[in-house]
Amino acid sequence: MAVATILWVDDEIENLQSQKLFLENKGYEVHTRTNGFDAVDFVKDNTLDVVLLDETMPGITGLETLQKIKEVKNIPVVMITKNETENLMEEAIGSQITDYLIKPVNPNQVLLCLKKIIDNKRLVAEKTTSAYQQQFRNLFMVLNSNPDYNEWMDIYKKLVYWELEMEKSNSPEMQEVFQTQKQEANTEFFKFISKNYANWINAKGDDAPVMSHTLFKQKILPQVKKGETTFFILIDNLRLDQWKAIQPIFMESFRIEEEDTFYSILPTATQYSRNAIFSGLLPVDIEKNFPSQWKNDDEEGSKNLYEEDFFKAQLKRLKKDDIKFSYTKVLHHNDGQQLVNNIHNLLNNDLNIIVYNFVDMLSHARTEMEVLKELAGDETSYRSITKSWFEHSPLHQALKKVADKNINLILATDHGSVRVNTPCKVIGDKQTTANLRYKHGRNLNYEAKDVLAFRDPRHAGLPVPNVNSSYIFARENAYLCYPNNYNYYVNYYRNTFQHGGVSMEEMLIPFVRMTSK
Repeated sequence: MAVATILWVDDEIENLQSQKLFLENKGYEVHTRTNGFDAVDFVKDNTLDVVLLDETMPGITGLETLQKIKEVKNIPVVMITKNETENLMEEAIGSQITDYLIKPVNPNQVLLCLKKIIDNKRLVAEKTTSAYQQQFRNLFMVLNSNPDYNEWMDIYKKLVYWELEMEKSNSPEMQEVFQTQKQEANTEFFKFISKNYANWINAKGDDAPVMSHTLFKQKILPQVKKGETTFFILIDNLRLDQWKAIQPIFMESFRIEEEDTFYSILPTATQYSRNAIFSGLLPVDIEKNFPSQWKNDDEEGSKNLYEEDFFKAQLKRLKKDDIKFSYTKVLHHNDGQQLVNNIHNLLNNDLNIIVYNFVDMLSHARTEMEVLKELAGDETSYRSITKSWFEHSPLHQALKKVADKNINLILATDHGSVRVNTPCKVIGDKQTTANLRYKHGRNLNYEAKDVLAFRDPRHAGLPVPNVNSSYIFARENAYLCYPNNYNYYVNYYRNTFQHGGVSMEEMLIPFVRMTSK
């Protein structure tokens, strides 16, 4: 059985018979043609894996033949040339050759080139699987060595790295092993947060990670300088793996200076975590300082209307109110177009805050719309949709317009999301909130092992909506359902992306600092 089918096009093909024989002995099926016209006809009528194409031939040249082949089929083409001039190489690469070889070529050179093209996926998959097998034990040992909050950030970065690498592997068994290890990590992470979260919230010293309410003070404002322009982009609900999916697009225009994670506060939900970021306060203190602006889950009205006011107050508190800043929130496509049109005017400010609300809408819409459940059925496709959105988004257009200016760019998010699969029953009175990953209310009834519970919300830095209200947060990939209509809700929400609870995906979120190239 042939390894792959090759077409070799060269006007002196009779001189290459020994090479042809060598490849055939290696299992390749090799067809030959002596000119471009015949080559294009052959490509039209046959299934091929690679074309080896001579650059100088009578009739039409190799570059012209390449163009005609690409019009017929998207197939890997290796250009073989005597000519090493730079402009020819640039033209060939610009015409989408897969590789090129310089004459005279030896048989092993050609074989290596073919292996690289045809066997690349298989070789990468095998290498990934064996490398992960070696890492598996290391990760397992780290998980069991009582990691601190910095080590947890490293563990999650490694897991995201391997999750992306596993996409290259065609081994369902190894992917299953990886998913099991990720699940174990989330189990340990839940125990870690349960044990330490209240201490961080009440920490008076430095013994706490950077969290939503300390992000500006510790990570962003130290980067803002008078007379320089800094953009702070907050993409709502962006997980670390989704950042990794869009990172290559940023790297076309920007240089990454720092790539880190920080901890979202609980609940990992927009009204809590994002208000905490802009106010520099925990929700219990936001309610105290801004009683008319803070709204609890069960109150009517939008919960994120006052971010700009909260931010002004934070600047004043930190004695940084001489910073000239703008605040832009993009909720609809029209807002995005306005941002594209207005981006140059923002260059006069020290700091420009842009809150972009697409990924959150995607995750909510995916829950409601069958077509999006198909398009974003799992983590891989969820990342893919995020990348496709960003590539064609007004945000990307706007940033490209200022990429040639001397700017600093900081990207972060308010929280992530987790794909839920484990339903847990919760009983509460009429005042109990409807969120799937966290709930607050009086007389909550639940299995203690399923949740992180705060009988006194103030221990978690949260307001007390009603007397005797407590908060519970779902662990790992659990979601909280009421007993009434239980089966309907279990099936409706299973395998959807939700946020508000305790998981690495929701709490360990990206912080990235970039400069223009």
